Amino acid sequence: MPNRQKLTYHTIFLGAPGSGKGTAASRLGAYLRIPHISTGDMLRESVASSTDLGTRVKAVMEQGLLVNDEIMRELVKDRLQRADCRKGFILDGFPRTIAQGKALDEILAESHKRLDFVFVMEIEENALVRRLSNRRICPQCGRVYNLIGLKPRQEGLCDDHPVALIQREDDREETIRKRMTVYRENTLPLIEYYRNRYLIVTVNSDATIDKTVEVVVNTVLERDSTLRKKEEEV
Repeated sequence: MPNRQKLTYHTIFLGAPGSGKGTAASRLGAYLRIPHISTGDMLRESVASSTDLGTRVKAVMEQGLLVNDEIMRELVKDRLQRADCRKGFILDGFPRTIAQGKALDEILAESHKRLDFVFVMEIEENALVRRLSNRRICPQCGRVYNLIGLKPRQEGLCDDHPVALIQREDDREETIRKRMTVYRENTLPLIEYYRNRYLIVTVNSDATIDKTVEVVVNTVLERDSTLRKKEEEV
């Protein structure tokens, strides 16, 4: 096994909503013992803080507006400077556009760091619609089910609470396809931006999540093995 103390894992996960990038990123982070940082977590943590930046984020979100690139850059920079990111990080939800990608490049350059991996979770749109449109959630505890592969014991009811499962509005087919359109417009150019730098690793996320995570972990281990061999040759 490579000496992880000498290796870095500055990693991004890109993929359409529901592609499984959050789950894969979380499992990889646990395996590598580095933080999985999602945009949502950063925003919630910032709002809960008493900092000037947190106050600005809260004001924007209370108006129902999207947090702009300038504020997101500050949030990301602040988060990546923390001690738990010394060996690396996994970003999920940022960057989403080329402008944000360039902002991340600047943040990393300031710390003399660079990206190691950009995992792109690929899934055919109709398969994604089928996956998400069959998702159901318990309104009481938030437990997630899927009518295809993760059904509740009793149809329509949560296993832990005697309440009816619901379908979120953004899990309806029309909404899913609109989100896919936005994803293609914003993020596909970003993927090409990273592809030109030979950072892209494409993962078929239509497979089971265990298989998807296996591919991701093996990619990291292969890179580690290659670097270790180079170290031994020196």
